[in-house]
Amino acid sequence: MDDHRVAPGDPAGPDTEAEEVRRFRARLGLPGLVDVHTHFMPERVLRKVWDYFDALGPMTGGLEWPITYRQEEAERADILREFGVRAFTAMLYPHKPGMARWLNGWAVGFARRTPGCLHTATLYPEPGVEAYVREAVEAGARVFKAHVQVGAYDPADELLQPAWGLLAEAGIPVVIHCGSGPAPGKHTGPEPIARVLARHPRLRLIVAHMGMPEYEEFFDLAERYAQVRLDTTMAFTDFTEAFLPFPRRALPRLAALGDRVLLGTDFPNIPYPYVHQLHALERLDLGEDWLRAVCHDNAAELFEL
Repeated sequence: MDDHRVAPGDPAGPDTEAEEVRRFRARLGLPGLVDVHTHFMPERVLRKVWDYFDALGPMTGGLEWPITYRQEEAERADILREFGVRAFTAMLYPHKPGMARWLNGWAVGFARRTPGCLHTATLYPEPGVEAYVREAVEAGARVFKAHVQVGAYDPADELLQPAWGLLAEAGIPVVIHCGSGPAPGKHTGPEPIARVLARHPRLRLIVAHMGMPEYEEFFDLAERYAQVRLDTTMAFTDFTEAFLPFPRRALPRLAALGDRVLLGTDFPNIPYPYVHQLHALERLDLGEDWLRAVCHDNAAELFEL
């Protein structure tokens, strides 16, 4: 890693790191970044998420996972803007019935008061899901989040089929955590997603974390379905490479899918500085055109920014 870069775990403050991010953008001539995988949610919910990471809950794979950005909500949004992130999401997700509609209500207010936020909504397999998904779409939701691991549900559940159909028809992307990392769940992996796509081939699924650790199996789906995309969240970083390494043999496929790979980071819930995700992508050596597309252009086109 070059000397000018902030290393993972470096305690450099946001001002120093913002300059590192600006240098990264300047090297590529980027007007900004678009991050499709950032977490904002009601504060009491987010604190519980942080408590779970601190306690090394089983879904973290038992890994030490210090949260780098524990600032208050407004300050966290300001940090992203300092980094030059021109659009970001509020990835929120339910873990039980009755929670999704409430989260969606909160998300309306957050999007309205937060410049740069792509209005985000979520869903869960339960009676009434189609109705509240439609409500969220009509309220202006531009992206949905689904979390198969935390929600512990089958994404091909019959209760979800009308909602998937609605989102496919509306062309609204869905960022979905469906890979089996950092710890597998009952319904994680490519097979349940393949069943969803067989019924809804136009659904704009964005597979979170590049589908880790089933990277190549999710590449198969992306190559089969033109509307499947992948986000880079935590992939290729030193932290992830230590336990779920990306297979080097798949780099040509990653390069070929360059128009359907989107920057994601998991901010603020990451155990290293934000800029490390950018440097991890840069050191793949897939070229500046690929990097520009991933860090900005692909998402700018998808969300018509």
